[in-house]
Amino acid sequence: MPDSSLSRPKKHESRIKKVAILFAGGPAPAANAVISAAAVSFLRNDIKVVGVKHGYSNLIDFDTAKPLVEGADYVMIDHHMLSRTRNRQGIMIGTARANPGKGIASPAHLEDVERAQPLKNVYEALRSLDVDALVSIGGDDTLKTANKFKMYQDRLPEGSPRIPVVHLPKTIDNDYRGIDFTFGYFTAVDFLAKSVRNLLADAEANNNYFLVESMGRSAGWLAYGVAIAGEASLVISVEDIAGNYRTTEEYTDPASGETHTREVMNLDEVIRRIVLTMTTREREGKQYGVVVVAEGLAELLPFKYLEGAKRDDHGHIKISDISLYDIFSRLIAEEYKRQTGKSRSVKPVQLGYEARCSAPHAFDVMLGSQLGVGAYRALVEEKRDGVMVSVEGQLQLLYVPFEDLVDPETLVTVVRYIDPESDFHKLTRFLETYVNEEDLVG
Repeated sequence: MPDSSLSRPKKHESRIKKVAILFAGGPAPAANAVISAAAVSFLRNDIKVVGVKHGYSNLIDFDTAKPLVEGADYVMIDHHMLSRTRNRQGIMIGTARANPGKGIASPAHLEDVERAQPLKNVYEALRSLDVDALVSIGGDDTLKTANKFKMYQDRLPEGSPRIPVVHLPKTIDNDYRGIDFTFGYFTAVDFLAKSVRNLLADAEANNNYFLVESMGRSAGWLAYGVAIAGEASLVISVEDIAGNYRTTEEYTDPASGETHTREVMNLDEVIRRIVLTMTTREREGKQYGVVVVAEGLAELLPFKYLEGAKRDDHGHIKISDISLYDIFSRLIAEEYKRQTGKSRSVKPVQLGYEARCSAPHAFDVMLGSQLGVGAYRALVEEKRDGVMVSVEGQLQLLYVPFEDLVDPETLVTVVRYIDPESDFHKLTRFLETYVNEEDLVG
């Protein structure tokens, strides 16, 4: 029978008989679209699918004397399990932040038996299940882990079984090199923007302000999207901390007693810039507004605000220990009173977690589904190893090698910031309250 546009995709011969799918890091809308589309693509081509439960947490301490348990550590995914799952909320195989690559900070560390042991455990755990390939789904930290897992296998003795790995990019922060937009980003933006619009209505009714801290650790994509769609009065993210809004400070590390110099936010100038938006709006007859700040600004706070903050397995400051939104709200109210002699209510609100498992929008389901199918096509059709699946244009698939995304010396990824000269960045400046920065009060 001749091929037609209605013909099912051709089967391809493959040595892969069983594939593992693993999701790590924070949740994102459309996670199940990715998992489901990947799984069904393999199943329809007679490849068994193992759903690894809760990221690397059940693999990282694997011991051959204690086999993995089906149901507790993994599930065998079948067609029945996948019925009507692409639009389902949550993550059907769970997630976790366990990091088997934590001790590997350079290629040389892979030669260190103790440092590489967690990666060895992951390899042996997957081999114990007869897994032939791994689909990794997660953020940039999970991408780093996938790359380290591949590099670990590159150093195995000749003839050792290899587990090819492909990675699917996930983050509602959208700060990923190699792809224009990550799945879940637009759903999260829409969900949080609705909250901002609700706060804006409340602010107008009560003649007050809300200071909203939005998720977005490293870059401002989420904060900017929320501000644009939520009609905020002003948005500030890490990309905006430049020029007069950036300075340096010396601080003493309490652990070592050593003095260091670091670049930080010029907090006084940033606060004055926010108050300028407020006073400008007052001259326009608007006694209310919503200001959005990205949580990543916490990393740029002067050291006195960061003392005692804990760090996670990836070295990131625990934002929840900082209360950026409380700090900003208090300082804004104080500066406003200093400038005007009047009191002004600035209510702090933190937004983000509410969006991570919200019902996905159609675009994210489509994008996530294509990435899932792309995992099958990369491993089986393209016989790839060590690539990130990406899309461009009208969901056209691309396969980006890990080495194009990860620094070969430090094994870290490069954050994709918003370009301050980009039209995306300029969009919000056109839409928010216009101010004359020459009016800033010293």
